[in-house]
Amino acid sequence: MEPVKIHIPHELFEPAEMQVFSGTATLGDVQMAGDAYAFSDPCSWQVEITNTGGALLVRGKAEAVGACACARCLEEASIPLVGDIEGYFVISAEGEDEDLEGDEFELLPESHEIDIAPLIVQGLMLAAPTQPLCQPDCKGLCPHCGADLNEGPCACSLVDESEDDSNPFSVLKGITFD
Repeated sequence: MEPVKIHIPHELFEPAEMQVFSGTATLGDVQMAGDAYAFSDPCSWQVEITNTGGALLVRGKAEAVGACACARCLEEASIPLVGDIEGYFVISAEGEDEDLEGDEFELLPESHEIDIAPLIVQGLMLAAPTQPLCQPDCKGLCPHCGADLNEGPCACSLVDESEDDSNPFSVLKGITFD
């Protein structure tokens, strides 16, 4: 992942000032929500940076399409992601709010450049589905032979399960409920 640096102009050091920045980012391969996503196209992003009086609040959106393995059939799934970008950069350590936890903010570097690439990845990570699917009605793989059920029924699905003694639940087929 390449850095996405924004140089903070001197106008933004005045309280209540706001400025909008936008661009694209090359993400490459990223581990998200337990899945590996490959981003072949650049991610588009837009942020609004506001001086809150001692800190810079960064808020915006990132959009990208990531490719990963389908949770059911393991084929490639193309997943559109829209994530929220959020960050808080304290302008100087002297003005640091004592009520804030250390993981809620970062100090603004002396170069006045912030790298929002980690914020973009974090926003997209939170937007990633827990079970990415290649299609909403993906049938997955046969638990017995591993055949892709999206391509049609497999040979083992044609076997009558009532004759299968290896299935411990086959005895439950005959139960009737009144």
